[in-house]
Amino acid sequence: MAKISTQSRTDLFIHIGIIVSLLLVLFLGFFFVYLPFTTNHGEAITVPDLKKKNVEDLEDFLGDRDLRYEVDCTFVTNVPALTIISQYPLPGSKVKEGRKIYVTVVSRTAPLIKMPKLTDMTHRSAQMLLKSVGLEEGNISYVPDMAQNAVLRQLYNGKEILPGQPVAKGTKIDLELGEGLGTAQFEAPSAIGMPLDEAKIAIVGAGLKVGQVMEVPAEEGQAPGSIVRQNPDAGNKVRIGDVIDLWVTPQAPESTDNENQPEQ
Repeated sequence: MAKISTQSRTDLFIHIGIIVSLLLVLFLGFFFVYLPFTTNHGEAITVPDLKKKNVEDLEDFLGDRDLRYEVDCTFVTNVPALTIISQYPLPGSKVKEGRKIYVTVVSRTAPLIKMPKLTDMTHRSAQMLLKSVGLEEGNISYVPDMAQNAVLRQLYNGKEILPGQPVAKGTKIDLELGEGLGTAQFEAPSAIGMPLDEAKIAIVGAGLKVGQVMEVPAEEGQAPGSIVRQNPDAGNKVRIGDVIDLWVTPQAPESTDNENQPEQ
């Protein structure tokens, strides 16, 4: 066996240098040759952009890139079902082979929620509440009412929907709002032929006021105590709070207990 001469300091330093060099070569070879070969280190995969793709296409799309995926579902209005809306890691990230990509997709069916109470709220407040619970504002209509821009009715498919009733998330809710005084015009209701008390109820119910009530003699065919004339006439344009004057025939005289009784 050959012996290494260490009779001088020069030989010793040379031998130490050789040993250090061998160790350095082994160290570099382990980390830059052996590990990359066994773990694919340095062969990172760029994460593709999966947004707006259909989740049903992911199996082949990611499989070709040696990646896996896991799905979480949520519901989003106006987005096709099974569409990917977010992912992690983000597009462009560098990952190892076999890395799992987490994606969020739009579910097929919308969850049911309870319809909130919108009536008596301002239009703005109703809009904010609808948005907060996941509903959308539909058609807006105005009706004569003193409560300007207040929600008078909440409607779904043309029918009133009550608070607490189940409704699909993302549903459009139509709102009926008050138009306020002095803005909306509508046709005056007809009180002709009604008893005075019924006529007053009809006028007040339409958002109008009863003005002067004048008694006039009854003509042939007119019932006692009934409305025979009004101003403005039925069908004329009026606004909320307008006054309707009435003309009424006299009430029929009350019968007494002794009337129509046979004489003794």
